[in-house]
Amino acid sequence: MSDAAQPTAAEVRAAAEAVKTALDRHLAAVERRSGEDDPAVSEAFNQLAAAAEVYDELLYDRFDEVTPFEIPGAEDTLPPYAGPDEPNAISVLIRRDYTVAEPQRLVAQAQRIEAAEYDDGVNDDEAARSVPGALGILFGEFEPDEIASRHKEFGLEEGDSTLWVTAAEEPPEAGEWLEAPFEHFDPQQVVCRFDVSAVFDDEAPDIEDDDIDFVEEGPEDHDDGDELEPLDAGK
Repeated sequence: MSDAAQPTAAEVRAAAEAVKTALDRHLAAVERRSGEDDPAVSEAFNQLAAAAEVYDELLYDRFDEVTPFEIPGAEDTLPPYAGPDEPNAISVLIRRDYTVAEPQRLVAQAQRIEAAEYDDGVNDDEAARSVPGALGILFGEFEPDEIASRHKEFGLEEGDSTLWVTAAEEPPEAGEWLEAPFEHFDPQQVVCRFDVSAVFDDEAPDIEDDDIDFVEEGPEDHDDGDELEPLDAGK
């Protein structure tokens, strides 16, 4: 950041005072909370998180220093559950990110799937020759869970993933949400969520090589990475 754009010392001080005020409000809300999921506590927490984030950014921009603690941002938290006590229906929302690490392997596997559908093993379908087409073939042939467990075979590399379970009083009508499946999501209906991310790995304790038992490979165990394993095209 240029000197002209740097915050002033007074702005940093004001941000610090805002954190102190937010801390007092959060403690007061905790002391007055009416239950485990008191919305006032949640609101005070989000305000504290926002104030701490502003202070941390200004402190770094002005003095090249950071705070010794981390507070998750308000956007990373969910509001208290306000759904039915005994839901009659649930929805499972899943997102999995992948990197196309080996496009050639992906296309080759898609071509194998297509070739298995022809008795002569010949397929002139152009879709199997492009990455978007190969992805369509792959996800049309296999269940998402199977792709997740075999992603390396398909030239994919795992990224972040999350699974959310939401509750409802009644199940939706057939085809009701197909045109916009993710637009009617209500955060207050979330029963639970499970996240997988590389950022969590950074928080794990370091493991020294001396603590790991390595198994030596024999000649028969050597796997040539350039060779594709046989693929069962059936579901």
